[in-house]
Amino acid sequence: MPASYAYLGPEGTFTEVALRTLPEAATRELIPYVSVQSALDAVRAGEAEAAFVPIENSVEGGITTTLDELVAGAPLMIYREVLLSITFALLVRPGTELSDIKTVSAHPAAQPQVRNWLKKNLPDAHWESAASNADAARLVQEGQYDAAFAGEFAAARYGLEALETGIHDAENAQTRFVLVGRPARPAAPTGADKTSVVLWQRDDHPGGLRDLLGEFATRGINLMLLQSRPTGAGIGNYCFCIDAEGHISDRRVAEALMGLKRICLQVRYLGSYPRADMQPGEVQPPRLGTSDEAFVAAADWVAQCQDGRF
Repeated sequence: MPASYAYLGPEGTFTEVALRTLPEAATRELIPYVSVQSALDAVRAGEAEAAFVPIENSVEGGITTTLDELVAGAPLMIYREVLLSITFALLVRPGTELSDIKTVSAHPAAQPQVRNWLKKNLPDAHWESAASNADAARLVQEGQYDAAFAGEFAAARYGLEALETGIHDAENAQTRFVLVGRPARPAAPTGADKTSVVLWQRDDHPGGLRDLLGEFATRGINLMLLQSRPTGAGIGNYCFCIDAEGHISDRRVAEALMGLKRICLQVRYLGSYPRADMQPGEVQPPRLGTSDEAFVAAADWVAQCQDGRF
């Protein structure tokens, strides 16, 4: 029996489409789960080798359900990411007209991406959230709702029709998906990588976030995601989910993580993995003084000073 990948289901989600772009998906059993939480829990329980879930979209930023699941519970690690361009279709049961639609459904992350279209074309329709866009299509098939925003490819799977296609409020909208597994040694650097971490402040004080970000800035590390999430310990208590350029094997990244470990209450390493938006030759070289060679030269100089050879 082949190893399995869990993913946010049911069948017909954008998540499944993105997952099937990974070459290794062809050699795995792909098992849909009803939620991000259940897919990740399957990995934690050893029921799946990895889980594939959405983590960010270009309209609303980080997907809080996934971020919160990676922040809490037994540690997991990101191994791959995939970017998928997103446009929606309005799926309905055969014979349904636009004027018949009183209720619409989709995943909560879809709502900001179709809000203006909905206001213009179905201003009186009531929105109902679903566990996924494909699940919304399934609920339309069952008669619970009149229409669903989902991928056009899901129509045939659920016996529906695409009443409208190409729906999106933002041009070139994309969703980022990640392949998540149990902690292990990260893959070797490719030259176009990112590192993800979660940071908890030791205490709340003026300039606290600046102190955290300074560990990256002084080493010339660019950040691609910074999102605060409540810790559950009361109003004003937050942790910070960060994606940074580079790989943990890069000296500048490793030293930044060491600096953060010294000043933070807790640091959760979520992995170093290849970027989906760039190839190795497209990445800008490190800023002056932040290359591995510069760190080695500086360490050598300190050693010379300690030996009296300066």
